[in-house]
Amino acid sequence: MNNLRDLTLGEMEELAVNAGQPRFRGRQLFGWVYKGKTDFREMSNLPEVFVQKISAAWELDPLETLRVQESKEDGTKKFLFGLNDGNAIESVFMKYKYGNSICISSQAGCRMGCSFCASGIDGLVRSLTTGEMISQVIDVERETSEKINHVVVMGTGEPFDNYENLSKFIDLINDKNGFNLGMRNITVSTCGLVPFIGQFAEDFPQVNLAISLHGTTDEIRSSLMPVNKSYHLNELISACRDYTEKTNRRITFEYALIRGVNDTDEDVNRLCHLLRGMLCHVNLIPLNEVTETGLATSGRQRALEIQQTLEARGIPSTVRRQLGADIDGACGQLRLENMKKTIERT
Repeated sequence: MNNLRDLTLGEMEELAVNAGQPRFRGRQLFGWVYKGKTDFREMSNLPEVFVQKISAAWELDPLETLRVQESKEDGTKKFLFGLNDGNAIESVFMKYKYGNSICISSQAGCRMGCSFCASGIDGLVRSLTTGEMISQVIDVERETSEKINHVVVMGTGEPFDNYENLSKFIDLINDKNGFNLGMRNITVSTCGLVPFIGQFAEDFPQVNLAISLHGTTDEIRSSLMPVNKSYHLNELISACRDYTEKTNRRITFEYALIRGVNDTDEDVNRLCHLLRGMLCHVNLIPLNEVTETGLATSGRQRALEIQQTLEARGIPSTVRRQLGADIDGACGQLRLENMKKTIERT
């Protein structure tokens, strides 16, 4: 069945016209969809004949909430959503002083194969539709009864590997007639698909961009992130500098600290050299350890030491706040657990 959350306002207006209704009925329907309604009978201002037609061919929510884990320490909630085809994805709701944030997935699985990440262990199953991405935001807001102020596309999957649906998602989440989230309250993270960085600057110059860096030489980065074999470090950094010059927006570089791999003083010196003079910010992440990878975290103390060095060299940096430490920490873990149970049952 088709999903209404895949549709833009214009497409929903066309749906109304094709159903023999005036165009404004599509606008009313769009409003109900973004109020999180999952029952057509609650759309009180729509004619019964219109409701009957669309309810026979369209669904309101493509996701099923399979499991929710809540941190007793900081209120972080991790959602496991089931898709119509039996796959599962994750979203994480986080509370900050500046508002509530959600980290959503863009794919079921991932083809990028980063060695430290749980999300790609089973490879890519498929990309998510626009409606499946939007639904993570709408459903979490409904489940928590709290307003979401920031959206981060940094969960399972590589967003730029699903660029068409990502683009439509950004337009929809920003639409003033729908969710009405400002462009500057949206962040997209990529592992470094270089051709899309320039495209993203053209299409969404106000949306925040984060780059998963994690290595300061081609040898180190390629061992951690196979994408580096296609787009070498010098190409990536050059594209990032072009991005900042074109948009005048800073880039956030995500740097997961892995003991004995990318956390030495030499690594830090190279990182400073790579980013010198660039409009950027470094987010240092003590690695979320995943049993299957065999990699160990550098720890928070080492992260703080590296932060001090970067700041002294004129590169703004933070150490990522550890949220939800008492629930599954690594992205992809809930999904992996669910897939294993599904396999066992079959």
